[in-house]
Formats: sequence, C-alpha cells, structure tokens
Amino acid sequence: MSAEATLVFLAVVGARFVVPLLIPRWPLPAIVAALILDGIDQTIFQWFGYDPPGYQGYDKAMDMFYLSVAYLTVLRNWTSYPAFQVARFLFFYRFAGVVLFELLDWRPLLLIFPNTFEYFFIAYEIVRLRWNPATVSYRRWVITAACIWIFVKLPQEWWIHVAQLDFTDTLRDYPWLGPVLAVLIIAAALWVWLWLWPRLPAPAWSWRVAADPLPEEMDTAAERDQWVSSHWRVWSSSTLEMVVLIGLLCVIYGEVLPGVRSSELELFIGIGAFVVVNVALSLAVARRAGSVESAAASFAARAVVNAGLVVGASWLINKVGGDLNLGAALFFSLLISLLVTLDDRFRPVSQVRFGEAKASPLPARR
Repeated sequence: MSAEATLVFLAVVGARFVVPLLIPRWPLPAIVAALILDGIDQTIFQWFGYDPPGYQGYDKAMDMFYLSVAYLTVLRNWTSYPAFQVARFLFFYRFAGVVLFELLDWRPLLLIFPNTFEYFFIAYEIVRLRWNPATVSYRRWVITAACIWIFVKLPQEWWIHVAQLDFTDTLRDYPWLGPVLAVLIIAAALWVWLWLWPRLPAPAWSWRVAADPLPEEMDTAAERDQWVSSHWRVWSSSTLEMVVLIGLLCVIYGEVLPGVRSSELELFIGIGAFVVVNVALSLAVARRAGSVESAAASFAARAVVNAGLVVGASWLINKVGGDLNLGAALFFSLLISLLVTLDDRFRPVSQVRFGEAKASPLPARR
C-alpha cells in the first residue's frame, strides 16, 4: 500500500471513529454522516488503489461501533419510553445477527437480522425535529419499525448481502430500472406532500436539530454521582447490558484485528470481567471522589487507568509464560473506556426520565 493510500485509509477509519461521537449532540445529521461514510468508504479506498482485505468484517465492526454510540445516545436523549423499548430490541437483535455472521460467515443471517435500528433512530429524530415523540403511541412506533423492517431493510439487506448486487452495474444491465425508480421516488414524494403532510399534527416547536437539554435534575456531574451512588450496584441488569454490548462489540473487532489469538468465548469473558471492573471504578468515583464535568477529561482519566491495568496484566501474563497481544489489548481498553464513559453519563438520564429505578428499585450496594 502506498503512502498516499495509507494516509487515506487512516483518515477514513479515523473519521468512522470520530463522526459517531457527534451523535449525542447532533443526532440526525451525525448519524446520516456516519451512514454516508459507511456507504462510500470502500469506494474511497478503491479510488486510491487500495482494496482492504477482509473489508466485510471491518465494515461490520465499524457499523456496530457507531450503532452502539447511537444506542447510548437513545439513553441520553429520547423522551419516549415506547420508542426506547422498540429501539433497544432492534439494536440488540441486529447485534446478535452480526456476531453470528462473523462467527458462521453465512450471509443470509444479515437478512434474518436486518439493521432496522439505524433507520428507526433516524425516523425518531425526524419526528423530533418538529413534534414531541413522547406523544406518539407504542403501537405507532411498532408500526414504524415494522414498515422499515419489511419495506426498506429486507430488500436492502437481500440486495447487498444475499444477491450481492452492485447498483451501478444493475442500472447498466437493466436500463428500464432507472425510470422505474424515478417514478417510485416521485410517487413517494407526492404521497408525503399530498396525503401525509396535511394529516400531520401541528408542530410542537420550531426546528430542533441539536439534542434537547438534559433534565434539570440530571444535568451536572454531582447530580449524576448522587443518583448512581443511591441506585446503582455492580451486579445489576445495567451492568449485564454493558457486558453484552461491549463484549460482543469487542468479539466483532477481534475477528478483524491482527494478532488476537483468544477464542471468541475467552475474549468475551475477559472483556466482560474488564467491564465489571470499570463499573466498580465508576461506583467508587461516584461515591468517594466525584466525577468531573468534562466528558473528555473523564474519558482520558479512565483510558489512562485502563491502559495501566492492561500493561500490568500483560507483564504478569508474560511473566508466567502466557502471551498477550499488547497492541490489541490497548485498543480494547480504549474502546471500553469510551463506551463505559458514555454509559456512565447517559444511562442515569434515561433511568430518571423513564422512572425505571422507581418502578423496580435496586437494592443498596454492599
């Protein structure tokens, strides 16, 4: 690979890590930007004469990274509990499918487990631009998800992953397809303009592109610390969800990172244990020292601590004759640091907003 292609590759991969971090603050434009990057990155590589080996695995890993950030954004921003319930199911359903695909390498799994979550997230944010999502019923959110699943994602997943068709080549082979698609797009636009738009309720507010402000009772680090100290514990359903999310994401990355010699189960168990340690650290900081207001500072401090733990573990394992790939381990520690930091800041907001802790109170930590 030439120096120019190397720089382009690093720039594109860096963008695919950085752009999703804008989703919590600018949900709709940031996830659309992440979606566009997902669609054009391979084309950019090929323009510069580089076709990454194992692109499919890399692409799925990067997809699940930005979808994980989007799911954590749901915890921070969404005010509709029914929409949150639907989004959580769609996210983990897709996650399971991607993991199975990486382990079994059977393309129809991506059709069986379509990425409906992404477009459902976009649909919610489009509604939030002018209307209050909390006024939409659970039934309508389910219908929205079902329509996206059946009429958008199933055809798209079949086209991309089962038939493995290229859009440009298909238009060249079937010239009639272009006019048909143009007619369908025009028909859809007319339906929205003439039928749907007049039936929409009056807007609840002016355009809202940025995320809504956090609830007053949860908009400072001290308030989050107080909530976490009172309601969280190490062994909880929240910790289990974090272990599943981060553990499965690391398993997917483990399939594409060079030098990872652990089995999928060993990697998941090791990452899960590391996540539990991070939860314990979060609780200790919330109860004793207090967390900082800056998310960047909080991430940096956690990353340094986790890197120290990894270096220490590497020294110990190598001392007893084991073999730990330090580079891959440091990458996983950074990924864990980022996602745990986001979860620590966003999950209490969701719990306060939806009253989950009041509905099923957690026992005090021991």
